[in-house]
Amino acid sequence: MSGPRRQRPAGELRPFSPFSIKTKLGTLVVVSVFITTGLLLVALRTETELRFITVFSVIASMLITQFVAHSLTAPLDDMTTVARAISRGDYTRRVREAGRRDELGDLASTINLMADDLEAVDRHRKELVANVSHELRTPIAALRAVLENVVDGVSAADPETMRTMLKQTERLGGLVETLLDLSRVDNGVVPLRARRFEVWPYLSGVLKESRLAAAGRPGLSTGSGGHTRNDVHLHLDVFPPELTAYADAERLHQVVANLIDNAVKHSPALGRVTVRARAGDTPGSLALEVRDEGPGIPEAERHRVFERFNRGSARGGDGGTGLGLAIARWAVDLHGGRIGVAESSRGCRILVTLPGSSQAPC
Repeated sequence: MSGPRRQRPAGELRPFSPFSIKTKLGTLVVVSVFITTGLLLVALRTETELRFITVFSVIASMLITQFVAHSLTAPLDDMTTVARAISRGDYTRRVREAGRRDELGDLASTINLMADDLEAVDRHRKELVANVSHELRTPIAALRAVLENVVDGVSAADPETMRTMLKQTERLGGLVETLLDLSRVDNGVVPLRARRFEVWPYLSGVLKESRLAAAGRPGLSTGSGGHTRNDVHLHLDVFPPELTAYADAERLHQVVANLIDNAVKHSPALGRVTVRARAGDTPGSLALEVRDEGPGIPEAERHRVFERFNRGSARGGDGGTGLGLAIARWAVDLHGGRIGVAESSRGCRILVTLPGSSQAPC
């Protein structure tokens, strides 16, 4: 297989090449002239009639021309087939003649690069739809749980309940805007609205929303897996109590909520999920840790858990979309932080480190 080919900018002249189409056509003309001249010399020496020499010369020139023409038109037929497939939305086809060292090889490489770009755009579009569906599910579940409790008379429609519902509605609107930013991730223009806030009340709110989502009726989804788990205890550990962080609160909510959702789904019955927050090793940084008591993740598969659409087969795939941890990594990367699976004697331990205001990207 040939290696990657450098694409010349538009308008740049192609250097002379013995394999170019111009060279091949020029060679065809020279060979035809030599054949004709040679046959004429043979005719003069053997007194052969000129008409026979003409017929032989035409036949020889046509055979050579046919051979050269076939080598030039065969790639064009392949390119036409690939172009028609691309126009129908099939971006998996590629031109086989990309390894040629002539103008047709350059054209084939360009078509293949275009197909690669179109396939990537189409894949990102599908992933965006999946991301939106995944991220909207949790606040919708929490809002539905509160509404059902009010309708069934379990909870009163008091100002506190209405404020909870309003907060979820506002979160829905924020998530729509946040998730649409995924389409601009590759361009590096996703906004980061960082501010300083107190960690304890912030994480308490995240855990409260997780409990509300899990308190719904059977079948009410708490995240990507579609499981209802209200038998898992959520514990918050923040020290010192006045600890503050500098981050985008909405995007950090994506990180913590997805990590809690993932930990709850893989916890045993009556298990415990701990969210731990401490100051980081550098001034202004924050270290977040989410730990569960589930089966854990084998070391050989830890590098794959943050890939999109990875459904955690090592922990008994739950049928989710496999986007929660990928979204968490994306949000952490925006802050210039780190996320990974840390060593743990029991269960799974995900460690998140945010750099704080001095190292956060603009």
